[in-house]
Amino acid sequence: MIEKELRDSIIAMVHREVVPAIGCTEPMCVALCTAKATEKLGCRPEKIEALLSANILKNAMGVGIPGTGMLGLPIAIALGALIGKSEYQLEVLKDLTPKTLEEGKIFIAENRISIKQKDGIREKLYVEINCIAGDKKASAVIAGGHTRFIDGEACLYSKTGKTNENSGTDSASEADVPLNLRLVYDFAMTTPLDDISFIMEVRTYNMNAAREALKGNYGHNLGKSIERPLSKGIFGDSIYCHIISRTASACDARMGGAMIPVMSNSGSGNQGICATNPVCVYAKENENTEEELIRALMLSHLTAIYIKQSLGKLSALCGCVVASIGSSCGITYLMGGDYERICSSVKNMIANLTGMICDGAKPSCSLKITSGVSTALLSALLAMEGKCVSSSEGIVDDDVDKSIHNLTSIGADAMCKTDEMILNIMTSKENRKK
Repeated sequence: MIEKELRDSIIAMVHREVVPAIGCTEPMCVALCTAKATEKLGCRPEKIEALLSANILKNAMGVGIPGTGMLGLPIAIALGALIGKSEYQLEVLKDLTPKTLEEGKIFIAENRISIKQKDGIREKLYVEINCIAGDKKASAVIAGGHTRFIDGEACLYSKTGKTNENSGTDSASEADVPLNLRLVYDFAMTTPLDDISFIMEVRTYNMNAAREALKGNYGHNLGKSIERPLSKGIFGDSIYCHIISRTASACDARMGGAMIPVMSNSGSGNQGICATNPVCVYAKENENTEEELIRALMLSHLTAIYIKQSLGKLSALCGCVVASIGSSCGITYLMGGDYERICSSVKNMIANLTGMICDGAKPSCSLKITSGVSTALLSALLAMEGKCVSSSEGIVDDDVDKSIHNLTSIGADAMCKTDEMILNIMTSKENRKK
């Protein structure tokens, strides 16, 4: 049994990392920072300057903003200033109305917003908003986490993304608990159920998002397409089909700009969906108990949190890689797998999915999530058959934690040039359209 103090610290960390969000978290992060700067200004800004890291720009350029029918940062910034409340965190725009949307469009048309890349910073998640009205100016900075306000600039940040001791955070968060897969597993399996049953909230949010998405037309409608007769002729009316549909549809809605909240993981709604819906659908159709579902969801989400500790909040590696590793762990457990089988599923995932790039948040993210979830199921099945990719193959190591760190080293360090090229390609396309 894990000591109570350590259990409590891990529970607090899960509460910080698994939170509700409306829309893609990168533009919502920018809207949140704008709301804070506007609150500091004390009046409606006349001009807004946004200075953003490359990864924020990449992830916010092509995604729908909930309730607006519009893409990208300008409307998120305008609405952050006009209706945003920083107390709402990543649900910052939930007070949107048709009237305020029109005001936001006018704000954009009047060229009141400037958006630029912030040069000379190491932090991949960096948002700086300067609001100006007459001779008054107020600023807010978020760095290192989607809701982490700091004083000063990201030059105070080390390569690991931790704040310098002199940075003077506005909303200081507790230190993360260093995790390993054994600790993640033991926590999920042995913590008293009453202490972790809160994780069922993720099912309420994310499965509801899937149901709501199937009622409308969002993104590429991948989730709905899988439910149609042609797809049923290919996939059948199977658990696999249902898992893919319920996961993809929630992503369709979120990336398509639906005003539907989801429960995020490590700053990503898609990661939250991918760590939740496959586990919930499998547990229902496999007739697992509620306790088994609670422990599987905690195992899935905490595994994702663990991997993100060394990968970072934003990287060139698609977040579906991280979250689908978590869901593969949860599904393996629901299949009756022990710790060794779960380690095998992780290694199988790393052998297969490593290298999938993140080229921004957008409707086609549902396609990538589908690939991740398909691999999660395949990896779990292989693990339950006693099959595991060996250390003589690729980047997989005998030690599961070393395998995970091999994965995150590639995503956080080796793919930095990839990140730069992705952004260059995306911005050159935008410039050609102008």
